[in-house]
Amino acid sequence: MTQATGIASLSLTVLVTGSLTLLAADVLAQPLSKGTLITGLILMILLPAVLLGQYAPPPYRLPYRWRWGLLGLQAVLTYLPVLVFEYSWLSLLGFLAGAVLLTVPRPASIVIAAVVAASGPLLVNSSLVTTQRSGMSVLVSTVITGSSVYAVVHLALLAARLQASHSQAARLAEHRERARIAQDLHDLVGSSLVSIAVQSERALTRTESASPGHQALSDIAALARRTHREMQGITRQRGAAHIHTELAHAQSLLSRAGIATRTTLPPQLDLTGSKAHCLSAVLREGIGNVLQHSQASRCEIEVTSRESRLRLTIDNDGAPPSMEDTGTGSGLANLRFRVLTLGGTLDTHSCGGHFVLAAELSLDPPVALGDSDRVHQGTRA
Repeated sequence: MTQATGIASLSLTVLVTGSLTLLAADVLAQPLSKGTLITGLILMILLPAVLLGQYAPPPYRLPYRWRWGLLGLQAVLTYLPVLVFEYSWLSLLGFLAGAVLLTVPRPASIVIAAVVAASGPLLVNSSLVTTQRSGMSVLVSTVITGSSVYAVVHLALLAARLQASHSQAARLAEHRERARIAQDLHDLVGSSLVSIAVQSERALTRTESASPGHQALSDIAALARRTHREMQGITRQRGAAHIHTELAHAQSLLSRAGIATRTTLPPQLDLTGSKAHCLSAVLREGIGNVLQHSQASRCEIEVTSRESRLRLTIDNDGAPPSMEDTGTGSGLANLRFRVLTLGGTLDTHSCGGHFVLAAELSLDPPVALGDSDRVHQGTRA
């Protein structure tokens, strides 16, 4: 999958540089003044940075708001030079159409890209451009270039998302195996240690304190109790990852998949034990669903605390049709059971193309944190 991303990046670089090289050759072949020629060369230096910055696949993909700024700059660099270089510059319309399809949400992107493609024939038939090329030729060229750019970048994004999905699946499998081992230790070894301690303590009541075996039984009971407590501490520590660490990993994983991510959580949140384990499991499963079952371009993860209730919300804008109404699945069903056993609730719903997963747990003892205390962890794309 890393190889697929590399191939897509190389193909995109060849497409951009090859097209700009042909454009530069056309510009240099025209009888232009020295000032106009220098302007054209400056544009040729600026355009590769703008285009490659717009199309770069993960992990080099720029934040979403930056791509909007580049899209506006690209539109200016596409249309204004037409007044000087005329028909030669029309070859850049395909790159602009591809950028629109990759940046603007649907269905608006399709409409705007169609307008960009139609602007080529309109310019050819106007008095602004003098050329012997037909409007249909410019239209077909724009469509081919725009489709090629969109296809190459989209395939790179799919490869990056698939790689992130496999990484998250491996992480989920690892945590499930750890949870199984911890449960086995608790059920088998833990019960045996408790049984040893209880039987040793019972034997102490029937043994004289002055006898040689009394101290040995006391040491065995104390050792069994201490070992049981240490084992519980180890399994609890390995099973319940810190929520801040899980959030940072989720943000990094989604960003590598090309999904703009925003996380929000209370600044003083320190959750441990079974509730931290449960909340971390909800976060891992929710991120896995975003990567595997959605076509999201943006995802917002929010942790809020209010009136002794802790709420985790995962909202993405890529709800697939199969999850629009129910949002069911074996993973979510298991999570719902785990949350319910801790006295919490798990809710899933879809609205306007967004899929929202929300888990709520009670805090005991209450933590005095309000929504006004929340801090933003950052936004990545």
